[in-house]
Amino acid sequence: MTLTFSGAVVDCADPAVVADFWQAALGWTGRETGPHGEAVLYPRDGETVLGPPSLVFQRVPEGKAVKNRVHLDFSSSTQAADVARLEGLGARRVDVGQGEADTFVVMADVEGNEFCVLRGD
Repeated sequence: MTLTFSGAVVDCADPAVVADFWQAALGWTGRETGPHGEAVLYPRDGETVLGPPSLVFQRVPEGKAVKNRVHLDFSSSTQAADVARLEGLGARRVDVGQGEADTFVVMADVEGNEFCVLRGD
């Protein structure tokens, strides 16, 4: 028996707003609303090269209080440009003690969920 990764779920206060950010960031056009108001994003044919995972944004009553236990990593061959584009969408850089020699930029989305943009040379 094997496991197939089907997606990740992100807790948030406003699923539509967080999904808007990630839909613009990833360029995915697949989007649905679940029965409990969750926003589900997924890539359509040609929008990703590695397969069909989805991102689900579900409403929870509590706010983010500490560092994420799991975060998303994104590889970018144009890291500086992508970081600037994400900042323009509402993301911000996060200092977790990384140094100038590190090949990743830690960021937070519009609700503070951390993710990394890796330099994909």
